[in-house]
Amino acid sequence: MKISGAIALLVFAIGTTPHLAFSQAASKHPLGVDDFLALKLASDPQLSPDGKLVAFVVSVPSLTENRNVGRIWLARTDHDSVWQVTNGPASDRAPRWSPDGQRLGYLSTRDGVTQVWDLPVRGGESSKVTSVPTGVSDFQWSRDGRDLFLVSDVKWPTQQEIERRNGEYPTDARIWTSLFYRHWNEWRVGLRQHVLRYTRATQTLTDLTPIDKDVPTLALGGHDLAVAPSGTELAVTFNPDSTVATSTNNDVFLIPLDGSGPKAITTNPANDHSPAYSPDGRYIAYLAAQRPGFESDRQQLMLYEPAAGRRSSITPDWSLSVSAFVWLPDGRGLIAEVEERGQGVLYRIDVPGGKRTRLISGGRNGSAQVAGKGSPLIFLHQTATSPPEIWTANYDGKGQRALTALNRAALEQLDLTPLESFGFVGASGDSVFGWLLKPPQFDQTKSYPLLYLIHGGPQSAWVDEWHQRWNYAMFAARGYVVAAVNPHGSTGYGQPFTDAVSKNWGGAPYEDLMKGLDAVLAGRTYIDPKRLGAAGASYGGYMIYWIAGHTTRFKALVAHDGVFNPLSMNGTTEELWFPNWEFGGSPLTPNARNVMEKWSPANSIANWSTPMLIVHGQQDFRVDVSEGYQAFTALRLRGVPAKFLYFPDEGHFVLKPRNRRLWWGTVLDWFDSLLR
Repeated sequence: MKISGAIALLVFAIGTTPHLAFSQAASKHPLGVDDFLALKLASDPQLSPDGKLVAFVVSVPSLTENRNVGRIWLARTDHDSVWQVTNGPASDRAPRWSPDGQRLGYLSTRDGVTQVWDLPVRGGESSKVTSVPTGVSDFQWSRDGRDLFLVSDVKWPTQQEIERRNGEYPTDARIWTSLFYRHWNEWRVGLRQHVLRYTRATQTLTDLTPIDKDVPTLALGGHDLAVAPSGTELAVTFNPDSTVATSTNNDVFLIPLDGSGPKAITTNPANDHSPAYSPDGRYIAYLAAQRPGFESDRQQLMLYEPAAGRRSSITPDWSLSVSAFVWLPDGRGLIAEVEERGQGVLYRIDVPGGKRTRLISGGRNGSAQVAGKGSPLIFLHQTATSPPEIWTANYDGKGQRALTALNRAALEQLDLTPLESFGFVGASGDSVFGWLLKPPQFDQTKSYPLLYLIHGGPQSAWVDEWHQRWNYAMFAARGYVVAAVNPHGSTGYGQPFTDAVSKNWGGAPYEDLMKGLDAVLAGRTYIDPKRLGAAGASYGGYMIYWIAGHTTRFKALVAHDGVFNPLSMNGTTEELWFPNWEFGGSPLTPNARNVMEKWSPANSIANWSTPMLIVHGQQDFRVDVSEGYQAFTALRLRGVPAKFLYFPDEGHFVLKPRNRRLWWGTVLDWFDSLLR
């Protein structure tokens, strides 16, 4: 695929945009589902070794193909020009620069199975590199550029019971004898994820992790494959425990390329992951939780010194959690990504002292990238009114500017309103915060219905971002005021605040939500208190079920993939450490069973009277579809108006464009029918 020629160069002026004339401004329209699905979404920025180019992915949902189509683009970092470099009947992602910066590897589905392809940056056609039968999910270049380190599924064990029993007669049946036989939305029976070395000169594959483990880890990891500056070893993350379904014990291992086995450099029984070598190889930084079994524990930024075998935290006194990081070129600091009070913030953290400097805030900022000495800082920036774009800044956070404006023309036609923050006193006298969004063409003298959004997790948060599933502007576009509160259990407000939801699912969070609703209604005469709707997914769906049994303030409810009965959910979910932590053990433990019963919405269905739309996907292995079936049955047996939106081909998230279009239409029409 040539860089020049058939693919036109797209140049954007990133300076100040002239104000639209009044007539043009008046022609702006609310965000519609087709507008929403037509927007380009930037992701996965990767700086070239010399820091002059950034490769990134631009994704657009295709209703025609019913999939999200990704393309690789390039942008210059010294002036404002961007251009697309891949095309064709496939989807492309994961751009990765060769060490000399002359080639760009990426993953593509153009041959049906995801493989590594190679593009000469100075001009020429893409060529297919790998032909791994099970496909490639991730990869890294070797330090000399001669080899690739691939992450791919392998058949495990090589001889399987079904084949032994059925011989030449294939079947779709599955047999398993251990837990974690499925994960998220895929079956894992008979498969292991391994790291393979692909030698380009001989086109041969070598399994570097021929063990009965998923390497890198399937769950609770991050960036879990790193190549040492020396090129002689890899750092990876995997869970060494015998039963991973109940364990969060990921550890960081070193894999020498001489063929010797993995060596653990962490012994913490909680989650260690995301190893990254410092530029000089003196340190390996990684993220670590402290409490075994708790997936949402505070993640500290750790340093391991290979020469001394010493481990230390450089954020021991910080109540916030580091979600990702990248080394600065001189190795004297890192850029850390932190969720803080409804924003995604970038900090500089000095090494080894740990001094913290807030660099970039406002909206959500993440996917930070740096390259060699003299390169800029590159990151993704987004807000509730602007989808993610590639931005650049100096290492001190100054000189921030956008490199891309992929949706400028489309956004200029949309009537979008920024979020407003508000606070109130919640459970235990704690300060609680939330967001408010007014509808397009807002008129203070009118009366509007309210949609109250409840986030999942439960350890998560509503952030000032362009949410790709639960988009604030999409709800507001129909003429609703939108409120989204971050109750106890939310992230970004300190670990004690996050901890407060565990074993207390219907307690402090529900109190916060009701007090938050009071705070939203107080003094806002433009909100009609008789036209209130609420919606949530996952834990948010649980809370919708809980609300149905404990208040009649709402006139319409939507529960997406919610937990109806913690006891039955415990027996059908795959990551068992989650309910074990949240309720204090399994249903076999009397105290934990009592906690599950205490906070089970199933026990209050006699009070259900509010009309409810339930949404669930068949491939949701986190919260099984049977949870939705039970809730719907309870509603209809009580004679409560209800509707079930079922997706046979979706998991916990609704991702396919046609299904997303149906989801938005059904959800918004449901609220319109009851609140308008």
